[in-house]
Amino acid sequence: MSSFGSEGGSAAGTAEPVEHRLEEHRVELTAYCYRMLGSAADAEDAVQETLVRAWRALDRFEGRSSLRSWLYRIASNVCFDMLGSRQRRALPMDLSAPGTADGPLAPLPESTWIEPVPDARVVPAEADPAEQAVAKESLRLAFVAALQHLPPRQRAVLILREVLRWEASEVAELLATTVASVNSALQRARASLDAKEITPAGAGAGQLDEAQKDFLERYVAAFEAYDMDSLTTLLAEDAEQSMPPYSLWLRGREEILRFWFGPGIGCRGSKLVPVAANGQVAWAHYRPSESGEGWDPWALKVVELGEDGIAELTFFLATERVFPLFGLPPRL
Repeated sequence: MSSFGSEGGSAAGTAEPVEHRLEEHRVELTAYCYRMLGSAADAEDAVQETLVRAWRALDRFEGRSSLRSWLYRIASNVCFDMLGSRQRRALPMDLSAPGTADGPLAPLPESTWIEPVPDARVVPAEADPAEQAVAKESLRLAFVAALQHLPPRQRAVLILREVLRWEASEVAELLATTVASVNSALQRARASLDAKEITPAGAGAGQLDEAQKDFLERYVAAFEAYDMDSLTTLLAEDAEQSMPPYSLWLRGREEILRFWFGPGIGCRGSKLVPVAANGQVAWAHYRPSESGEGWDPWALKVVELGEDGIAELTFFLATERVFPLFGLPPRL
């Protein structure tokens, strides 16, 4: 087994340095694959396959490109292979019109949904605050969901050009195509996102200011107290709520509160534990146990802030899969 003396150098040396050089790229590759695939588990599988393929092909890597570019080429091909055999992932609002608080709760398969991802898996800890903010903005649920509407190669071009800021010539080399084809794909991808009014940047990503922190503290206090009067002032009038794996989603403050004080009344007395997910405000939501002792996992709640309050709440209910991913305790 072998190692690189430099990123564009030839293979020589022992196995350990090679593994280290490959492993150094795991976080950024996971972020890329997550944006491509919309699933933390799929992204980790894709990165593992990428590193395995890279290891096996080291003898054929001739240093014509950097090690980083080579790994992105492999990762792109792995993602294309995975996307070719499955349906696109989505959020509930991508699949149907809004429902009502007393509407039926019909679960759909896990593979249907965009899944949350811990910031620690996809945001480089050593990056400066400005770079971290950019990374977080392009991991927002709405942006990742919008990416899934693009054909895979357009998706890759948009991420590489708009998020990672690669040159068109670099993307053309990576995807084995022409600069003209890259520019055309980027133009079509931009038009698709513009039609959905989605950009990589958005409210709720990056660093919170003191007013936002105070607002969120009031929201946590109001939710844990199940204080309807306070919650009414904190939710935007046109707020939206979804709860994967259920296809039902709600639009409007009145309908959301009607759900919380109707079918969702079991959440009265819940505890919210802050977590870092998708570059957004998020909590692990534990609700009172039916045993009468402690609190059981109910959802990972990701929030988007708007100008008039909380604009969107996404409750990921598959806690048996999501909570271990975030290192959360099985009970409080």
